[in-house]
Amino acid sequence: MRKIRVLIADDQPLIRSGLHAVFDGVPDIVVVGEARHGVQAVQSVKTLRPDVVLMDINMPRMDGITATREICKLGADYPAKVVILTIYDQDEHVFEALRSGASGFILKHTPTERLVDAVREAAEGDALLSPSVTRKLIDEFARRPVLSAAPTAVLDQLTEREREVFQLLVRGYGNDEIARALVLGDSTIKSHVQHLYQKLGVRDRVQIVIFAYENGLVAATPRG
Repeated sequence: MRKIRVLIADDQPLIRSGLHAVFDGVPDIVVVGEARHGVQAVQSVKTLRPDVVLMDINMPRMDGITATREICKLGADYPAKVVILTIYDQDEHVFEALRSGASGFILKHTPTERLVDAVREAAEGDALLSPSVTRKLIDEFARRPVLSAAPTAVLDQLTEREREVFQLLVRGYGNDEIARALVLGDSTIKSHVQHLYQKLGVRDRVQIVIFAYENGLVAATPRG
């Protein structure tokens, strides 16, 4: 069984040791390293090649948002998914971190079971956004102008079914909900989602949402 490799980046030793302890004994997850600041986090991604980075925002030398941006710029050879660690889910840096490439947010006081599940979800490319964070994100999009016209050349690559999956993804539907809505199997939906990542040049569901809203492909309203 291949284990999910996790890097913990936080400047507080107690937080790092506490998070490390969470994954002790979890059969499919292994902590491959810890970082005390953003510079070390970026370097560790290059040397340790984690699948998921749990990233604190406020760190010395390089903050978590800048480190996230640098990690996501490394390219396909270093496909680590970054999950931001925060105390409050209404953190003022939500939008900036997601724009930098973060796959989502997780609260530092999240129950152990949920934290373990969150790492698994991030490794699979699922979004990690609480309803309040999603609301904040959509509100932010609503205040901002569309950055560019819809990239029709990219969208023309999508099949009709991929367009349907795309529209449901950007409204926050999970794979199981999409499968029910389109009367398709889970494996088929996963395949369509992976094709969307490749064709749109994005890393995960969060980046699909940002792509859609910034290009004016959906209205800035949450799912009803």
